[in-house]
Amino acid sequence: MLPEEVKAMILAAMPDAQVSVVDMRGTGDHFDIEIISRAFAGKTLIEQHQMVFKTLAGEMDRRIHAVQLKTRIPKE
Repeated sequence: MLPEEVKAMILAAMPDAQVSVVDMRGTGDHFDIEIISRAFAGKTLIEQHQMVFKTLAGEMDRRIHAVQLKTRIPKE
């Protein structure tokens, strides 16, 4: 899976997000993902991560094996 595909999936669910996706091993299945989005406002870190994993759920069982995830709310 390409980082651009992962990014597109996240942006489809969170259009306002700033998303960075890096293929950690060059194998297309281990990604370092950083997301900054207003959609995370008022949510705990666990809830933020659950939002992202829900977005990626279809691929987590098939093409994505590991994700290192960082989420945050944009500074105003």
